[in-house]
Amino acid sequence: MNQFPKNFVFGAATAAYQIEGASDLSLRGPSIWDTFTHRGGTIKDGTTGDSACDHYHRYREDVHHMAGIGLGGYRFSLSWPRILPDGTGFSNQAGIDFYDRLIDLLLEQGIVPYVTLYHWDLPQALQDKGGWANRDTARYFADYAAKAFTLYGDRIRHWVTFNEPWVATTYGCIEGIHAPGIQDLSYAFQSAHNMLLGHAMAVSAYRDSPSPQGEIGIVLNLHPCHSASESEKDQLAATYHDGFLNRWFLDPVFKGEYPEDMMRLYEEKGCMPEVLEGDLSLLKDNPVDFLGINYYFRFIVQHDDAAPLGFSEVKPTGDQVTICGWRPYPEGLLEILERVHHSYRVPKILITENGIAHQEQPHVHGQIEDDYRIDYIAAHLEVCLRAIAKGILVSGYFIWSLLDNFEWADGYIPRYGLIHTDHTTFIRSWKKSAYWYRDVIERRGLS
Repeated sequence: MNQFPKNFVFGAATAAYQIEGASDLSLRGPSIWDTFTHRGGTIKDGTTGDSACDHYHRYREDVHHMAGIGLGGYRFSLSWPRILPDGTGFSNQAGIDFYDRLIDLLLEQGIVPYVTLYHWDLPQALQDKGGWANRDTARYFADYAAKAFTLYGDRIRHWVTFNEPWVATTYGCIEGIHAPGIQDLSYAFQSAHNMLLGHAMAVSAYRDSPSPQGEIGIVLNLHPCHSASESEKDQLAATYHDGFLNRWFLDPVFKGEYPEDMMRLYEEKGCMPEVLEGDLSLLKDNPVDFLGINYYFRFIVQHDDAAPLGFSEVKPTGDQVTICGWRPYPEGLLEILERVHHSYRVPKILITENGIAHQEQPHVHGQIEDDYRIDYIAAHLEVCLRAIAKGILVSGYFIWSLLDNFEWADGYIPRYGLIHTDHTTFIRSWKKSAYWYRDVIERRGLS
């Protein structure tokens, strides 16, 4: 079997802060990433997302490229501070109009929009009030989501509440290498809970919105967590890491409860978040229509007394490690798909991100020969076919990413795009993988 079902969606994904630029135009408010990148010493190459890919001005060109590749779907995020500069209250009509134009153009080209409401760019005005550790932020998010449903719900049929709350809280609030740059376990776990609360409130708002004709879900980064050895301590460490990374988000979204072993661990470590009566019922009473899975690699985990929670990752080494320090493991995607299908009875699954980066040579003349990317994508698409053959409801695949973009703490060093972007001239050039993906989409299968 090498053919995908007729309704399988081939797409690509981006995020607002990583591609839009125009950070100080049209009354857009600052986000935590504007603050974080301008702090100095936070981004590996010293850059910011102020200009990014200049998608705000070049969106028509980018949609033209999407249509040329033949994308059936395009996953992008709304910039909360571009629509509501302070996170609440005043609406920025210029920002609203930008997304109106983008959505209309996508639909004109036959490309289905998949809209993410939160891809990490919290308005700085709300961070100043405590950020996600402030329970009120969940309510502000639900209000923002309700506004988006009213503005765009007549055309958007696929909504995502949050992208990777684990990354946002772990890298942003435990390790401090992402915005807002905090290192506090209690702050992180309270933020994670409040994000889940905001998710449930947004799902409820969608059901009550004027145009609830589509579907709404959440995107989680899920990874197999394998033990570094057969020792009892390492195996327990892998179980805890799985709870920390996967079950802490899957269980409340799909079961309306937190895993008991992790609650005991967090209480022991003094970082269990405040969960009020009714919070988990709100999650249980507002189920999602689909789960978006972002998958890149697996974790190898060891017991570690020096680590804050008692476990740590064994960093991969060798020639096959990507520039981001990840070792590709396509088989792990099947492990994740089988798990969420059997253990969580997920009604529908989308692979909302999957991709690979290297420090590619700058594009001067000719085509970038990114065969490593073709091999990586093909291996994961083949896993999707195997999962579908097993009866797992995988309905789409979105490559990360459409463009070489601002890759958070790594700046512009890693290049994930199907399309090479010169971040000085903003010239776009297709890589070999873009032509290959176009052919896959055209024949709806792997050769």
